[in-house]
Amino acid sequence: MWQQKSFENEAQKGILYLVPTPIGNLEDMSFRAVRILKEVDLIAAEDTRNTKKLCNYFEIQTPVVSYHEHNKESSGEKLIYKIKDGMKIALVSDAGMPAISDPGYELVEAAIGEKVTVVPLPGANAALPALIASGLACQPFYFYGFLNRNKKEKKAELEKLKKQTGTLVFYESPHRLKETLSSMNEILGNRNVAICRELTKKFEEFIRGSLEEIITWANQDEIRGEFCLIIEGADESKLKEEEISWWEALSVEEHVHHYISVKDIPSKEAIKQTAIDRGISKREVYQAYHID
Repeated sequence: MWQQKSFENEAQKGILYLVPTPIGNLEDMSFRAVRILKEVDLIAAEDTRNTKKLCNYFEIQTPVVSYHEHNKESSGEKLIYKIKDGMKIALVSDAGMPAISDPGYELVEAAIGEKVTVVPLPGANAALPALIASGLACQPFYFYGFLNRNKKEKKAELEKLKKQTGTLVFYESPHRLKETLSSMNEILGNRNVAICRELTKKFEEFIRGSLEEIITWANQDEIRGEFCLIIEGADESKLKEEEISWWEALSVEEHVHHYISVKDIPSKEAIKQTAIDRGISKREVYQAYHID
């Protein structure tokens, strides 16, 4: 256990600040974020070119170093060493919140492992603004980020999310949008959805409707910009109906065999799960399965 007191002896210790940056509109940069970027000793950036443009706009003269997906291990070790030596470092991504579908998690994990103070700043992020403007339930919600690029793996991920009753939040790139929407409709069904593109920018747009309607739109319109997809969660009452109904036509023996052959569960566990499904004792299932 480690109890971090973020601002105790703040001037004397090294600190890792997690600083969100605008996802489009530079006016979303907070006063505090600008101040922190000016005061720290170093800015660790996903793309130094993008960050230097931001720094120039806000007249921030702090040195910028690289920290991204491909150098995070070696760069992260150096950054932790510097912070332990007393430096204050701000981590930023290209846009939005560090560590949310962007580099940062591993650095935070390493910092905490070394008992380095980690201070997060609130700020720009695509998922929450898209969610609250979607018209779908805001809580509970399940943020997933980007699905796997591989079509087979993507479908497997959606199968795991199929029974999630909270609103689902995804990110997607324009060239994969049509395929992703099609996979969602195939596996999740024709749910209500809101997709947002170019959030906070001049061409910000929300398209709301059913998945089938959104797919029709995607096939007719030009797909441009980065997307945030807000998908209605599974209907809890329908899930309960499906859970009850799938095995009703099966005999006890067939029920057990389903778990063994389809779900690849050992016979002992299959008998136990069948008993739970049917609300009967394991002995009854065992006898019926072996007698039959």
